[in-house]
Amino acid sequence: MDNLTHTLTGLALSRAGLNRFYARPTLVLLVAANLPDVDVIAAAGGSLSYLDQHRGITHSLAAMPLLAIVPVLLAMAVGRSRAGWLAAYVLSLIGLGSHLLLDWTNAYAVRLLLPFSGTWFHSDLNNVIDVWIWAALLLAVVGPLLGKLVSSEIGAKPSSGRGLAIFALSFFLVYDFGRYLLHERALQALNSRIYEGAAPVRTGAFPGAVNPLRWIGWVETERLAIRFDMNLASEFDPNSGTKFYKPDPSPALDAAKKTEAFRVLGNFAIYPLLMVSPTDEPEGGSKVELRDERFPFTATAIVDRSNRVVRSSFHF
Repeated sequence: MDNLTHTLTGLALSRAGLNRFYARPTLVLLVAANLPDVDVIAAAGGSLSYLDQHRGITHSLAAMPLLAIVPVLLAMAVGRSRAGWLAAYVLSLIGLGSHLLLDWTNAYAVRLLLPFSGTWFHSDLNNVIDVWIWAALLLAVVGPLLGKLVSSEIGAKPSSGRGLAIFALSFFLVYDFGRYLLHERALQALNSRIYEGAAPVRTGAFPGAVNPLRWIGWVETERLAIRFDMNLASEFDPNSGTKFYKPDPSPALDAAKKTEAFRVLGNFAIYPLLMVSPTDEPEGGSKVELRDERFPFTATAIVDRSNRVVRSSFHF
C-alpha cells in the first residue's frame, strides 16, 4: 500500500489501545509502519534498480526482528530512557507486521520469504491506493480533532479517538473480506468460459482504486492472453477483451531475455506478456517487449537479424 495508508494505520493502531503499553507508542508505530519502504533508496540507481529491490529483503519476515530495533532505538533516543524497551520492541514488530500484511493484500505483491525464496505473495484484494481505506483511516484521525474543537466550546471532556480508531481498523477487515468475495466472483466468471476453443490455464483479477465493482481481468490460454475491463454489476462478456497472441519461441526472444531489463521485469512479472514485432531499424530486426498487465512497466529490446541485442530499456 501507499505510505499514507501505512502511516494512518500505525496511528490508528496506537489510538486503538496500543498507546497504553509504552511512553512513546505513536512514534514507534509510525516509524515501524513505514520502515520497510526504506528500500526506496534503491531509486538512486534508477527505475530498474528500484523495481529490482523494492519489496525485497526489507519486506521479508526474516528481516523483521532486526528492523524492529530501529524504531526502538529512535524512541529511546528521543526519550533519553531505556525504560519499557521490550514493550516498544513488541509495538515495533506490530507496526512492521501491519506493513507486510497491507502490502500482501494488494496486487503489487511482496517477497516475504527472502533471502530463502524470491516467491511473490499477493492476494490482489486492494489497489496500491484505495480511496475507501483512506476515507476510513482519515476519519479516525480527523474525527477526534473535530471532537476536541466541539468539546472545548461546550466544556466537555474530549474523546481519545479510540472508538474511531477501532472502527477504522474494523472497517479495514470487513472491507477486505468484501473485496475477497468480489475477487472470487471475478475469477469465477473468468474461469467459467472457453476462449477461442481453449480453457484458461491461468486467470487473474486486479482491483481499481475507487469502484470496488470494477476489476481488470486477465486470462491466459496456451495460445493467447486476454485483458478485460470488468464491471461485476453487469454480465461478463468473454468476447469484450483485448487479445494478445503469444509469440512462438525464437532466437530473438532468447536474446532479449538475457538483458538486464528483461531479467528484472521477468522476476517481478507475475502475469507476464511477451510481444514481438518487426522493426525497420535495424533492417530485418525485431522489437521484443515484456509487460506485466498489473502495472505499466515495460522492458524493450531491439534485436538485429543476427539475433544480437542492439539496445534495451525499461520504463514505466
